[in-house]
Amino acid sequence: MLNKLIVGRYIPGDSIIHNLDPRAKFIGTFYFIGIIFLANSWYTYLPLFLFVFFALKLSEIKLSFFFKGLRPLMWLILFTVLLQVFFTPGEKQLWQWWIFSLSWQSILNGTYIFMRFLLIVFFSTLLTLTTTPVELSDAIEAVMKPLKYIKFPVTQVALMLSIALRFVPQLMDQTTKIMNAQRARGVDFGTGSIMQRIKSFIPLLIPLFVSSFSIAYDLAIAMESRGYQGGENRTRYRELIWEKNDTKMIVAFIAITLLLLYLRFGL
Repeated sequence: MLNKLIVGRYIPGDSIIHNLDPRAKFIGTFYFIGIIFLANSWYTYLPLFLFVFFALKLSEIKLSFFFKGLRPLMWLILFTVLLQVFFTPGEKQLWQWWIFSLSWQSILNGTYIFMRFLLIVFFSTLLTLTTTPVELSDAIEAVMKPLKYIKFPVTQVALMLSIALRFVPQLMDQTTKIMNAQRARGVDFGTGSIMQRIKSFIPLLIPLFVSSFSIAYDLAIAMESRGYQGGENRTRYRELIWEKNDTKMIVAFIAITLLLLYLRFGL
């Protein structure tokens, strides 16, 4: 399951999405997450799904990869949906017991929450799959650049975010290796009660923390030995260049926003 986690992973490619300016992809991702909340019905969610699947198609990444990568997150999504379904009051209740209730309105709201999660996960994952950590760090730094006027450490924050995002899959891979090593020594992670399964994962924490600190130390030494220094005097091997396709992407976001406003408010 840990190997299927796709958050923070990058897949090399030469698609239209891969070649977009990382600033456009970064801004577009957060903008899309914002306009998702304009959807409140089936006919407003439909264009959002079409937009997302069209973007996934342009990325030339198989849809099956996204669905497989969603599996580790499905329990969290379903838990949130069930809370929405059984704890949202409705006018015409179908079932009720103690503090739990079920109505057509709660089922509909739960369905909308599920679709909202899918859209957010798919589109945010598309950002990391098609953008290298270095490009993502440059994009974050460029977007947050105005905060330098209030003495905000933009360069350091961008570096920390990109490193954290980059090492998520590496830590997952390290966890898998530790689990396989302990399975070879007779540890069973899949049997017993819930408490026994939770306790079986505790021995993973110490070697995982040791490995994490070792990776962080090696990274710090490597950056220091290469003379890394953030700030205005730092040059970049790849300069960010805004091209026509980036402008077309912004126009597409404006178009989908106007469509959502028309479908919801009839503007």
